[in-house]
Amino acid sequence: MKHMKFALLTSVAAAAFGTAAFADGHASCEIAEGRVSIVGNEFPAIQTVGAGAQACASDSVEVRTNLTADHQQINVAGMTGNPAEYTSAIVANSSIVALMNEDVIRPLDDLVAKFGGGLKKNQLITVGGKVMAVAFMANAQHLVYRADVLEQVGVEAPKTYEDMLAAAKKIREAGIMENPVGGAYAAGWNLAQEFNNMYIGYGGQFFKDGSAEVSINNEAGVNTLNMMKALSEYMNPDFLTHDSNATNAEFRAGNVALMNMWGSRAATMTDAEGVSDDVKNGFAIAGPMTVGGGNTPATTLWWDGWTVAKNISDADAEATFKALTAAIDPSILADEEVSKQAVWLLDGYQPTAAAEGVFAAANAGSTPYPMLPYQGLLHTALGAELTDFMQGNESAEQALADVEAAYTAAAKENGFLQ
Repeated sequence: MKHMKFALLTSVAAAAFGTAAFADGHASCEIAEGRVSIVGNEFPAIQTVGAGAQACASDSVEVRTNLTADHQQINVAGMTGNPAEYTSAIVANSSIVALMNEDVIRPLDDLVAKFGGGLKKNQLITVGGKVMAVAFMANAQHLVYRADVLEQVGVEAPKTYEDMLAAAKKIREAGIMENPVGGAYAAGWNLAQEFNNMYIGYGGQFFKDGSAEVSINNEAGVNTLNMMKALSEYMNPDFLTHDSNATNAEFRAGNVALMNMWGSRAATMTDAEGVSDDVKNGFAIAGPMTVGGGNTPATTLWWDGWTVAKNISDADAEATFKALTAAIDPSILADEEVSKQAVWLLDGYQPTAAAEGVFAAANAGSTPYPMLPYQGLLHTALGAELTDFMQGNESAEQALADVEAAYTAAAKENGFLQ
């Protein structure tokens, strides 16, 4: 597989701040016929986009969605056939890379020229000079916490991970919560992402300059794992099974007071049935934390957007593009519940209180998740090889050596290394 250069010609930080008056009314679908089949994640903002596309269904237009936490495990396979099962995958910085590596999505320049007049320039994700996705929201992980619990132990909202550990110690010692720290540390993608965040906070570089040669078995890598292990000592003992959904459930149940969570989840954190008034009233949001005395937030900036499959008819591609463009028409922001679901990259978006953490991440100079063609291979290796260390079965150095070996083998197999 040939090496590809990726140039992201949009800034999540800048895009998150542009606002203007939005159009009156919902965009018309204007689709004569076609098939639309969307695969993507399941959080509220994406559910809104999926429902918006489904509103374009008619006797001559079929629209289906498969929104699931397992989307990254099925989107490539589902777009590889001819015709592809899915006509679109909703993706982010990381997940678009696998689709491009496998050549299963098409450039959108022609469709943008014909039907994308209402899209903003900062929504167009350009790779190698071609528009490959349309972004509709920005995202980042940041601190969410129980202000009432921190007040009980007399501490401010943590600004560093060291502060978080100190606060967790006080909460446990006060007998308020046994495991006051939450985190999406599920083995696999989630665990790897928490490593990425912390490693960036420690000033780590994933690869040697100008190369696909991995470089994480170093002081920053060891410090990262040691901090993750220290945090896990204050987590539910089953933390390696906790994805964002399970971590949110712990917070809603009143078992957690401090956690690093996605901004896209913040607006609905306390909306679920059965959440106590203490949890609702104590819920608070802050920006991402730093670590190890560094100034770079231990988080990554993200965009989420949609693609169009390559192995489908032009009619289905047109129907898919039109349906998804209608789904992100700025008029959706007239619904207050929809408006607070995300940091929308749409005209007329006015930041809500729930967006505070993502905006803080952008303002603090957080690093975008790397859109490198081989970053996904490292992410996979991290998710598979770090569990032994987190369980106390091997040293940090050995775990990082295992990651580098697994990545290197995959990078050679995929043609990124000789």
